[in-house]
Amino acid sequence: MLPAPPGAPRVRGPRPSTAVVGGGIAGLAAATALAERGVAVTLYEREPYLGGRVGGWPVTLGDGSTATMSRGFHAFFRQYYNLRALLRRTDPGLERLTALPDYPLRHRSGLRDSFRHVPRTPPWSALGFVALSPTFGLRDLGGMNPRAALPLLDVRVPEVYELLDGTSAHDFLDAVRFPAKARHLAFEVFSRSFFADPGELSAAEMVLMFHIYFLGSAEGLLFDVPNAPFPEALWDPLAGHLRRHGADLRTGTAVENVTPAAQGGYVVTAGGAEHPYDTVVLALDTAGLRSVVANSPCLGDASWRERVGRLRGAPPFLVSRLWLDRPVARHRPGFLGTSGYGGLDNISVLERWEDEAARWAARTGGSVVELHAYAVGAGSDPEVEQKRLIEELHQVCPETREARIVDVRHEWRQDCPLFPVGAHADRPTVRTPEPGLVLAGDLVRTGLPVALMERAATSGFLAANALLERWGVRGETLWTVPHRGRNAPLRALSRRGAG
Repeated sequence: MLPAPPGAPRVRGPRPSTAVVGGGIAGLAAATALAERGVAVTLYEREPYLGGRVGGWPVTLGDGSTATMSRGFHAFFRQYYNLRALLRRTDPGLERLTALPDYPLRHRSGLRDSFRHVPRTPPWSALGFVALSPTFGLRDLGGMNPRAALPLLDVRVPEVYELLDGTSAHDFLDAVRFPAKARHLAFEVFSRSFFADPGELSAAEMVLMFHIYFLGSAEGLLFDVPNAPFPEALWDPLAGHLRRHGADLRTGTAVENVTPAAQGGYVVTAGGAEHPYDTVVLALDTAGLRSVVANSPCLGDASWRERVGRLRGAPPFLVSRLWLDRPVARHRPGFLGTSGYGGLDNISVLERWEDEAARWAARTGGSVVELHAYAVGAGSDPEVEQKRLIEELHQVCPETREARIVDVRHEWRQDCPLFPVGAHADRPTVRTPEPGLVLAGDLVRTGLPVALMERAATSGFLAANALLERWGVRGETLWTVPHRGRNAPLRALSRRGAG
């Protein structure tokens, strides 16, 4: 538990104002914590919908029906304590999330793996995965380098970055001599979930993921998914919550720049108009943050601006959603991680959990299938990649080869942050040289053992806490997995190996 800074439960006296720039998870978390405590919040989001990379928008299909399109599958792991706390504002029992029974993995060679029966209590979680996985044999275990693997046993934040940020995920696994089959089916799942090739990703980020899901928590790798499209299940209810607390939500409105005002506070230019605020939260993706800072020459100092300018984005990714006129075989899992199938990283059969897709499938007798390619190579031809992804679906699920595609939507995006080798110390933090300006988002360095959507939510609450502290208001209490390995014998073994 990370206790909130002490203070009054709400703002006293005149209400301070805050512009939250960005309506993704980070911006929504910041706006929620601020608005609930009496701050006058205006949230700006350039898209016409909330949720950022977990947003959704309406489309009309080839059969005339309407559906909600999104940017792809997201797993709401049970270690996402702060994200789940945000969702509990409108869904106290998290009844709009439903559990998937397994996290199955399949390699083109025929190897399969699963996290369903892996124990969830550390250290038996990691040992159980090795014991139950068909990708680990006695010869594989005997060929590993235990000394190189010792950092996995006692992951400490931020020390893990000092130790491993200068090494790529690929080189770390090579040093451990991790079995190639298990690497494809297990660790590359972590690295590619950052939308990056293992050769480019910092080993510290991958090892942190191992800590979060295996040795640092007892929730394991099982997860929940929304039982309705993202807007209906998550963001529309939260938008209502924010409005009830007086927040002004301006979707479809991009912020162009932020200028410190001579009399204090900031002027935000959005939609060609200028608006004054006491404080600002920038909760943008990498390109958006770089753009706003570049267009705001008086914001921050030279060193901070240069650090923001050096932020890099991950390679492009592709989400293809197909509405098929016949069903996927019943024995197929609702979600399947794949490896060795070219660009295909996972397959989702949406009607297995999402009510909108289930209604369409029941009415038509078909299936709604989503394909995801996490990191597409530079210079790839979009048309070729889209066709290839569908062909890879046919290889995994041969029954889909004869299906007619009623409609298909291909979403190409390139707005995820890249966590390259050696860049962690250069990443901006929540606090900035401007006392009234804070950052939030999964690109931000927090010093906490969080990643992906949970890093976004946590950083949003941290940003709100930093501003609330200025006004003497108590902020949000946060939770994370431990800052170090949970098992004392393993920690001791790690220390002896390091010595």
